[in-house]
Amino acid sequence: MPYIDPEFDAPQIPDRERYEGTQVDDNVLAALSNGTRVLWAATHGVSFWAITTKIDTENPDGRKQSYFLKVYTRAAAQAQSVGEYESTKALHAVIPDHVPRPVAQGALAKNPGRAFVMFEFKDMIEELPPAAELVAVIAKLHRESHTPNGKFGFSVPTSQALQLENTWCDTWEEFFSRAFRGTVKLEQEVQGYSEKLQRLADEIVTKVIPRLLRPMEIDGRRLKPTLVHGDLWHGNVAIDAMTEQVIMFDCGALFGHHEYDLGMFRAARYRTNRAHVRLYHQHAEISYPVEDVDDRNALYALRVDLETSVAWPANKRMRQLAMEEMKRLVDKYPDGFEGWHSTQAS
Repeated sequence: MPYIDPEFDAPQIPDRERYEGTQVDDNVLAALSNGTRVLWAATHGVSFWAITTKIDTENPDGRKQSYFLKVYTRAAAQAQSVGEYESTKALHAVIPDHVPRPVAQGALAKNPGRAFVMFEFKDMIEELPPAAELVAVIAKLHRESHTPNGKFGFSVPTSQALQLENTWCDTWEEFFSRAFRGTVKLEQEVQGYSEKLQRLADEIVTKVIPRLLRPMEIDGRRLKPTLVHGDLWHGNVAIDAMTEQVIMFDCGALFGHHEYDLGMFRAARYRTNRAHVRLYHQHAEISYPVEDVDDRNALYALRVDLETSVAWPANKRMRQLAMEEMKRLVDKYPDGFEGWHSTQAS
């Protein structure tokens, strides 16, 4: 069974945010087809940074259509909604049967400090899809996607509440090093400065990241930047109730190393596990050096742990787990890339 820390308790919908009726924000209505009539709108769910609503409509031709509206409520609402909209649009272009179709994004007319993103509604079975089916869809996304410029990154900041920088980089090492430093900075802004954490993080950037990532991009080798979901924990996948196919949502996409999406499969708090990683590699080749694959996975999972520490400020356990893993990796690779490269040259 996965370990779920009590500090990860789901939020409840505030009474002031609950709504049932036929009224929707003017900008939301304007995003629908001309002449669309709202039959019913009802609050659907909540997170720590967004309220969701199901909207049932009827088109002028009598066709009924339901939509899923997500309204971001925090200070970075506009950037968050843009990030999710662009991420979902990118994934939908590659695997349209497995991602809800994004419809619109914008600010609310009645409350411009809030921003929305809207999708076609998918009736979902909130269960983890069979492992073989899930990893096959993930592998298809990675295999069939293509970066627009040959670089690593994304067109806008993404990753839900964190708004992580995705400026384009020429190498995966450059992108991930910058991303890791940014995540550590955010974590310390939320959880408080730690000299020990900063020292370990510096060694991860100067020793461990070059050791584990640089070998994939030297001596004529080049990683293909692939579109990754970016937030692939079990709460962001489900089963389409109509088609019984895998559905993914709440993505924070970027073009990166295909193994990056597997980082979340490592943690005991999630229902995915290393068996999913092994199944995935039946569809996708393990990058060189093959023997580094598990520690690359640990490195990617490390960033996930730090992001979790940012997104859930009440949780104090994630920082300690992250520092323990950082120390393990730093102790294992004290000589960094140079130590590895010298053994290859000999």
